[in-house]
Amino acid sequence: MLNQPNLQFLQEKIQELKSALFFSQNTSLLRMSTTIVSILKVDELGQVWFFVSKPQQALHEFDREFPVKLEFFRKGKRFFLHVAGKAFIVTDPEEINSLVYDDIKEQIAGHMVLIKVKMMRAEYFESTGLAQHTGWWRELRTQFLAWLFNTRPGYKPYHLLDTPVPMLSYHTA
Repeated sequence: MLNQPNLQFLQEKIQELKSALFFSQNTSLLRMSTTIVSILKVDELGQVWFFVSKPQQALHEFDREFPVKLEFFRKGKRFFLHVAGKAFIVTDPEEINSLVYDDIKEQIAGHMVLIKVKMMRAEYFESTGLAQHTGWWRELRTQFLAWLFNTRPGYKPYHLLDTPVPMLSYHTA
């Protein structure tokens, strides 16, 4: 279980990012598909709650609990988060009724499945700082040179020599 300062830090960061890529890492034949999820809440027990689309197969055929990975990222934020844990498909009516929002209960009845993930491991990464704004003159010069010499950042052309391709010989005895 996460200690309180770490849990509070993760709750804040997850709520700030709000969405994640959901990867089911279970090895069974039937598993939840990889999808983008929007986080409803992170509770005081370190469980992340969200919905996924209801699969076409019968829900009772899926494993009730399975390992998952959540990758949180949002454009413009200078950090991202990877969470690994155990997911649980929530179908218990009492647990569903304990949710305070009636609109959430309506979504469960329809085409969504409620998932809770108990966080086992979390990795927080900060992006490297963006380069300082170098001024409009330098940017203009860079753009002009790129246009003049037809260069693209990260583009490194290569040329193959006109050497013959070695032939494989096949001998039978």
